[in-house]
Amino acid sequence: MKIASVIVDVPAKQTDKAFDYLVPKQWEDMIQPGMRVIVPFGPRKIQGFVIEVKSTTEVKKLRELVEPMDLEPVLNDELIKLGDWLAENTLSFKIFAFQVMLPAALKAKYEKKVKMAEGVYLSDLPLNLHPYFKNGGMLDWDDAIKNGIVPHLQREAAKGLLEVVYLVKERVKKKQMKYIIPLVSKEDLLVEIQRLPANAQKQKQVLEYFINHPHEVEMRKLIAELNVSLSTIKALSNKNLLAETVKEIYRDPFKDHHFERRGPLPLTKAQEKAITPILHAIQTREHEVFLLYGVTGSGKTEIYLQSIQEVINNGKEAIVLVPEISLTPQMVNRFKGRFGEMVAVLHSGLSAGEKYDEWRKIQRKEVKVVVGARSAIFAPFENIGIIIIDEEHETSYKQEEMPRYHARDVAIKRAQTYNCPVVLGSATPSLESFARAKKKVYQLLSLPVRMNNKALPTVEIVDMREELRAGNRSMFSRKLFELLKDRLEKKQQSVLFLNKRGHSSFVMCRDCGYVVNCPKCDISLTYHRAGVQMKCHYCGYESVVPRACPECNSEYIRFFGTGTQKVEEELGKILPEAKVIRMDVDTTSRKGSHERLLKEFQDGKADILLGTQMIAKGLDFPNITLVGVLSADTMLHLPDFRSSEKTFQLLTQVSGRAGRHQLPGEVIIQTYTPEHYSIQLAGRQDYTQFFQQEMMVRRAHHYPPYYFLTLITVSHEQLLTAVSTTEKIVKYVRSKLSSEAVILGPSVSPIAKINNRYRYQCLIKYKREPNLTKTLKMILDQYQKEASKDGLLVSVDVNPFILM
Repeated sequence: MKIASVIVDVPAKQTDKAFDYLVPKQWEDMIQPGMRVIVPFGPRKIQGFVIEVKSTTEVKKLRELVEPMDLEPVLNDELIKLGDWLAENTLSFKIFAFQVMLPAALKAKYEKKVKMAEGVYLSDLPLNLHPYFKNGGMLDWDDAIKNGIVPHLQREAAKGLLEVVYLVKERVKKKQMKYIIPLVSKEDLLVEIQRLPANAQKQKQVLEYFINHPHEVEMRKLIAELNVSLSTIKALSNKNLLAETVKEIYRDPFKDHHFERRGPLPLTKAQEKAITPILHAIQTREHEVFLLYGVTGSGKTEIYLQSIQEVINNGKEAIVLVPEISLTPQMVNRFKGRFGEMVAVLHSGLSAGEKYDEWRKIQRKEVKVVVGARSAIFAPFENIGIIIIDEEHETSYKQEEMPRYHARDVAIKRAQTYNCPVVLGSATPSLESFARAKKKVYQLLSLPVRMNNKALPTVEIVDMREELRAGNRSMFSRKLFELLKDRLEKKQQSVLFLNKRGHSSFVMCRDCGYVVNCPKCDISLTYHRAGVQMKCHYCGYESVVPRACPECNSEYIRFFGTGTQKVEEELGKILPEAKVIRMDVDTTSRKGSHERLLKEFQDGKADILLGTQMIAKGLDFPNITLVGVLSADTMLHLPDFRSSEKTFQLLTQVSGRAGRHQLPGEVIIQTYTPEHYSIQLAGRQDYTQFFQQEMMVRRAHHYPPYYFLTLITVSHEQLLTAVSTTEKIVKYVRSKLSSEAVILGPSVSPIAKINNRYRYQCLIKYKREPNLTKTLKMILDQYQKEASKDGLLVSVDVNPFILM
């Protein structure tokens, strides 16, 4: 007797464990760990993941598993173990941990079919399966189950003769083509030609074609090439020699691209020095975390590519993560250009079907390299040789819903399993990573200069308070306007960057740049239009908006925010001759539009590229000689202890877009707080100085990397319930943790109400708290029972990146 331990798809405390099911006789040989199955649970039938197959159980009365959903496991052993680790570390349910590893197509509504694998003939299959595949078509999974032939199908699938395809509802409508396939071998076709009567010339011609091309051919192509009629083909398929099959084309999101194959480039001395320890770790199979810290344009990508080449030469696989934002066509070009068909690309721009096809290529070992955003870290490889995380400081590597994992932690965990290196690359590493490199937890590799010793662009910081005093009320400083005009005359291109994070949310004096801060937390107060007041989202301090600036008594004190459309309109007024391409959420929401707009800009069809976050990264165009940052401040005054770090990173990244080739670059940063160290030091691209200064601030206020953080958020439709629950939680946490832990709260969340639910929070800062995980689990268990009755929601984010 065989028993399957199954994690069922019911995310709740009571069901967050494996349930045992008896495997019915007919499935005994096929059920394996990592497969999805359908099991009875209470009155209904639900999906689950098999995590173990065993022969004994403590359970007295076993229910039988209903049916398998896969012919082969969708999760390998390593990913099953990783799921346990993920659930434990992010305090999430196991079912969420497994689901996050699979492409959306395996979670969507889907139809499941079985078909003959490429190049397989009917005669290769056992006789009992001939009736199901004799017309070369696909067999419905439900029919296979009804007819009791799944174990037979599985045996043939194990030999590579059959395969399962998922037709996602969204995918079924996709392009299908009719193909003709030979059902018998070359030898049998020769025999049949002899048997045909002399007047069946056309039929002979078709059979001869298949002797020379013994694989499937598109019907239209066959008819056109041989000039035969449909009835000729029908006659041959009636004799069971040929079959007509409908085939869905492997959707290749890059089929219209021609990727020029490129060989490795010669390395500079600095690159040689940086790559040597990485190659050594690959050869000696050592797990080591490298922080590759290189200024913008210093050639980090080439180091990634040559390291991956070494891994492929050793017969292993590579995972490369890049932020969603910088999965630009350029990035894909570099990898596809170097490794061609060996690369699978996973990102949110692909349809569910395209993602599933790319994932299947990985699972079938058809590719060696995966390039993708955060979730690509779960690529089902089984022989990983290197994991690379580019722009490792990006906050998008942290998932904001369950399981709340950080891709960097998962990468390090997987790399430990495979004894391979992890490379974290950035021009502006996160403080946590740089601090770890300083403590020798990570190995620091530096690329201090740009390729070909190109100078970093010259940066000028313009004080917008001065512009206002000089009577310039436009959003463009006089200097930026002059330079934009100059670039138009020289036929060079400019990039204008509008930092859209943080909208109208802080209060600032336009005369002296004073921003209203919380007296206890050293973080800007957030403006609330309702009630015209300002609040601190950390400790709950409140204040009214002053009529005049407390520093200089000016009445120009107000809240802030500008949109891209507004900038585009103003550009139209002051530079009517300039062609502008705007890139923001509105203009890039349609599939492929991101790429189309960048292509137009690259081809010189526009003079100015205006955009938000998405243009800050990865762009490398030779003709860009000017970058203008319209509002350096919007991020600085967000209620977030990382706001200075994010501002510094962003300004450095944007500046790095200028002057990357022959022409020198200039950068103009417009700001109302030019004296702020993050803006000053980004202007000089001085990361080391920034790191030292910011670390002092973090130390003084008990923030990472000196302390860890955990954020508990409580929400409820009744304000009093939210407040009193948070109070209870804070009291409980205080009783369980040491006096070293700093526990802030209860305070109102930065976004105090979402969907008519009030939100309160508690922030814990700590160094070593052995009881913390147990305490947090107790809290979650306790309130999860109430959640179903009362609508109370309690969530815990360990090492949060967004404190909103």
